[in-house]
Amino acid sequence: KLTPTNGLEKLQSFLNQNTFWARGRNKQQICKMLLNSTVVVSLWHHNQLIGFGRATSDLVFRAVLWDVVIAADQQGLGFGKLMIEAILTNKKIQSVERVYLMTTNSSDFYKQLGFKLNNQQSLLILNKNEH
Repeated sequence: KLTPTNGLEKLQSFLNQNTFWARGRNKQQICKMLLNSTVVVSLWHHNQLIGFGRATSDLVFRAVLWDVVIAADQQGLGFGKLMIEAILTNKKIQSVERVYLMTTNSSDFYKQLGFKLNNQQSLLILNKNEH
């Protein structure tokens, strides 16, 4: 298992540059996030991070995809599909019953991969950072 040089800094910078929801996460938070994720996948071109995604799961019934990101200049080349396949076929979660994800503006991408909108359930959020 190879660990990239300055991997945490590169991931922090990657998330800051390519997302709106994961901006401003510090290295300590990112490290804790990685340690508590069931599956973590990263995609590199030489020493440059171009893709990242992760999942959490109970390993039996449910898994949730989080932070699936492809660098803006690498989108449309099949890397997103590759990332999702790598996560979903990971031996830890490949047999869970149901995989959830939340997306703001990429639902068409996920529909191509077999995900379906579910109108029978509601997404509820308790935002503990709002006062």
